[in-house]
Amino acid sequence: MRYVIFNADDFGASTGINRGVIEAHAHGVVTSASLMVTARAREEAVAMAREHPSLAVGLHWDVWGEDERSFDIGDEPAVRAEIARQLDVFLALVGRPPTHVDSHKHAHLDERVLPIMRELVEPFGVPVRGDGSVEFVGGFYAQWKWQVTELEHVSVPALQEILRAETVDGWTEISCHPGYRWPDFTSVYHAEREAELATLKDPALPRTLDECGLRLASYADWAAVVGSRSCA
Repeated sequence: MRYVIFNADDFGASTGINRGVIEAHAHGVVTSASLMVTARAREEAVAMAREHPSLAVGLHWDVWGEDERSFDIGDEPAVRAEIARQLDVFLALVGRPPTHVDSHKHAHLDERVLPIMRELVEPFGVPVRGDGSVEFVGGFYAQWKWQVTELEHVSVPALQEILRAETVDGWTEISCHPGYRWPDFTSVYHAEREAELATLKDPALPRTLDECGLRLASYADWAAVVGSRSCA
């Protein structure tokens, strides 16, 4: 089988993002979301997710925010402590382990961080973005150059081409950032979220998935399928 996971990053960052993620799940192709336990709207995000139990929720490890915080990812004890802390906060908020783990601005993919992240997440038996379990596709994004918005990269034709050309046999994650503008949240990637949301809800996408032989799945489905195979 060929499975594709649409995973929404930044869940919990603002009410506008939370509403966009839930809308893209309820009325579009988003199946999973990554929760920022450091963010101001995290409790609201968790409450919304409980109302939509088919949305798989993982941890979006965050140490920098929207550039308002500093953190030395070369400090191994600090990295280890912060990964453990955010995993504990996730468990306390959500009441269960994450279905997957990734990070804001891909901080965990630093070669000094990824081994620690994989070690601390390993007991949960869930994928870490970049560990080879799931092919990661990050091209559905409207700023390929810093602060240069090009909405054609998050158009329906662009996403259809990703589905046709960049998905693989097995499991593929396509990351996305749906959301609405919100007065209490500032980001260099803000208005672009509404364009992503419109694309993710487009009725042409399910037809494209069928044409490509792709099955829409979540990270919870990954655990069920891969876990059952490993136990066989």
